[in-house]
Amino acid sequence: MKHISILIPNEAVLASIVDPRTIFTGANDFLEALGKPAQFKVQLVGLAKDVKVHGGMFSVHADLLLHEVEKTDLIIIPAISGDLVTAVELNKEFLPWIVKQYQGGAEVASLCIGAFLLASTGLLNGKECSSHWKTAPEFREMFPEVTLVDGRIVTEQQGLYSSGGATSYWSLLLHLVEKYAGREIAIMASKIYALEIDRKSQSPFVMFNGQKKHEDDPIKKAQEFIENNVTEKISVEDLSSRYAIGRRHFERRFKKATNNTPVEYIQRVKIEAAKKHFETTGKNVNEVMYDVGYSDAKAFRSVFKKITGLSPIDYRNRYNKEAAVA
Repeated sequence: MKHISILIPNEAVLASIVDPRTIFTGANDFLEALGKPAQFKVQLVGLAKDVKVHGGMFSVHADLLLHEVEKTDLIIIPAISGDLVTAVELNKEFLPWIVKQYQGGAEVASLCIGAFLLASTGLLNGKECSSHWKTAPEFREMFPEVTLVDGRIVTEQQGLYSSGGATSYWSLLLHLVEKYAGREIAIMASKIYALEIDRKSQSPFVMFNGQKKHEDDPIKKAQEFIENNVTEKISVEDLSSRYAIGRRHFERRFKKATNNTPVEYIQRVKIEAAKKHFETTGKNVNEVMYDVGYSDAKAFRSVFKKITGLSPIDYRNRYNKEAAVA
């Protein structure tokens, strides 16, 4: 039987504590209904017996205190909330325990921005990680030795797991159920809880908002120029000339400040504008393409799918109310 320890961090998001408990205890029920033994012993583990979460609105009762768990097989780190530097500090007592358990053979899975706690252990240094796209700039700033993978729902390396943002963590939970209890039980869980199984990307949900928390003023002005001239064709040469910086030096500074190359930034700004058109207007693909400064339909479709994971038509059909009704 697998021993699963679901941590109760201070400043935790309540659903990300309840949901893993629900799916693993539910998997036990599914197994027993098939005449098979339960696979999971699920316990909530905290630094205190009662932990206030969600800004103090709720209290979660721990089954065990941290020091009472000598050995476990899988640690679930729920999402945290509020100021993330403060939240990590409030939960620093968990960190050496997580490292010790991992070194003793346990696997560790972070849900959404629980990745900030997992990264704080140092276990992710030199490895890949998924988290919520919205906190990506802050994550990269706090943990430069970790490779944050944009868009991916589930990341797995050497017994360390992480998931994309918000309810994307259900995909990781299903993945873990399948790993420990088999495909049949994972499919049953996906049907009972109405979850899409094998979803790989959170790219369709990403809303691009350029990183401007830096002190490079010419680069910030270049970002604003790109964002204010979506309909225009903008080249790197134009930008470097406009701000009197040599092209190679401009590209290096832009990448350092924004975590995107100038070309990537231009593409992401244009595709974000295209997404808004598809969501809110009745324009067809060619009309939107021209509105965001593209004239090559093949190039537009290729960049759109690379960034969102969907074709322009599929995106419009999913997120435009009139198209969805039709």
